[in-house]
Amino acid sequence: MGLILLRHGETEWSANGRHTGRTDIPLTPRGEAAAASLAPMLARRRIVAVFTSPAQRAVRTAELAGLPAAKPDPDLWEWDYGGYEGRTTAEIQAGRPGWYLWRDGVIPGDAKHPGETVAQVGARADAVLSRVRPLLGGPAGPAGDVALVAHGHVLRVLTARWLGLEPAAGRLFRLDTGTCSTLGTEHDVPVITTWNVPPD
Repeated sequence: MGLILLRHGETEWSANGRHTGRTDIPLTPRGEAAAASLAPMLARRRIVAVFTSPAQRAVRTAELAGLPAAKPDPDLWEWDYGGYEGRTTAEIQAGRPGWYLWRDGVIPGDAKHPGETVAQVGARADAVLSRVRPLLGGPAGPAGDVALVAHGHVLRVLTARWLGLEPAAGRLFRLDTGTCSTLGTEHDVPVITTWNVPPD
């Protein structure tokens, strides 16, 4: 029993390295193919609940990966990048040399992209974990997994919080598009059981 984390398939912006927070853009054909390729791996698991970011790239990934009846969870939205939405790291660093998201954060944007601190993303991750932990049960709990389909940075923060680390420790966990990772426990201590696994 554990948490299955799926980062959505490739989008045009993720392929170009553009920060994609609340902008709702679709998967590329390559992203759709990668999402569908996750289905055989997931079919071997007994999944008892599925939650997705409301973004179409996450919802579509869940559908293609064979995860029916997914419930949207607004707390699984990607980090709100504020004024850096749609910009690459190189573009941001051109005006702010040495900028590093995990250390320096974002600047406010427009009304649709006000921006978030890493602590605020961490609070959302904590809220998700508080809701899914009871579904995982204890030693005699449900014999199955809970799948979360979302985005790179929010899932990295959520992983840090699962491990009891500060939200900014998510910087330690690279996470590619169209991959599957799993979180569980060892001797009742939260651990990463697999990470950044590509489709079969």
